Amino acid sequence: MKSAHSARLALITRLSDGEFHSGEMLGEALGMTRAAISKHIKVLQSWGLDIYRVQGKGYCLSQPIELLDEAWLSAHTDIPALAVIPVIDSTNQHLMERVGQLSPGSVCLAEYQQQGRGRRGRAWQSPFGSNLYLSMYWRLDAGPAAAMGLSLVVGVAMTKALHDLGATGVKVKWPNDLYYQDKKLAGILVEMTGQTGDAAHIVIGMGLNLGMGTHLNDNIDQPWAKLAQACSPMPSRNTLAANLIDRLKASLIAYEQQGMASILADWPQLDNFIGRPVKLLMGDRQVKGIERGIDEHGALLLEVDGNITPYLGGEISLRRDD
Repeated sequence: MKSAHSARLALITRLSDGEFHSGEMLGEALGMTRAAISKHIKVLQSWGLDIYRVQGKGYCLSQPIELLDEAWLSAHTDIPALAVIPVIDSTNQHLMERVGQLSPGSVCLAEYQQQGRGRRGRAWQSPFGSNLYLSMYWRLDAGPAAAMGLSLVVGVAMTKALHDLGATGVKVKWPNDLYYQDKKLAGILVEMTGQTGDAAHIVIGMGLNLGMGTHLNDNIDQPWAKLAQACSPMPSRNTLAANLIDRLKASLIAYEQQGMASILADWPQLDNFIGRPVKLLMGDRQVKGIERGIDEHGALLLEVDGNITPYLGGEISLRRDD
């Protein structure tokens, strides 16, 4: 008897081609009743899969999905360990709980996060199979202070990887997002453990919208974009994951050797808001000005009345001012 979890994953594999599958045929293939299939379908819909049913035809995904292939990814990336865990609470949390057992560069990917997290503990919408959820562990021997601008380094690495695959309109939004046409395409979450004077153990998480359906709009509080809008034809999901992993690893090695200097030359071309009116939100305080890029510490440079001031800190939000 299959566990409910493995039965659902087997059901998704059957439906992933985007074709119609009758409840009867699915039941026969998976060794369960049509009523059980129907119950599992409801769970899959709660995972964000857009499955519909047509009388006489059966169940169908609104579009085919390419499932992540752990063996292929392991063979096509240069990292010490890689795990695809289809259903997980959070890829970042999974690695944070195993920091002492991991080699730098170890990666965890998921098809669906039940408790995906963004900055400041916000929920990150993580529908099954339609986006990319990826976390990497890294050890910085220089200690926690050296991790200050890491989200910017990761943002530049991701953006350049996407440009290589044809999504040339993607930009970085300080301090930890990717944007396409002023809408959020991806989020970055850097979490850290370690004492001053010791090495910093860092987990870098990214959530990238690939082909997420608008049926999830009610759960998202800001304009968002998906890679399918920025890139045609779309790359294979596995190829995309492999490119991001290798680019991320290379950028972390460069950061260890050069610090923020490793991205300063690239930043002006990739900054979504450079030269544009923006506002910084800091608690109840709001500052408006023209965004002038970043300094050598990764601080945002804001011009107000001809004076340029650097802003740095985890509790600052950047918004366009229009």
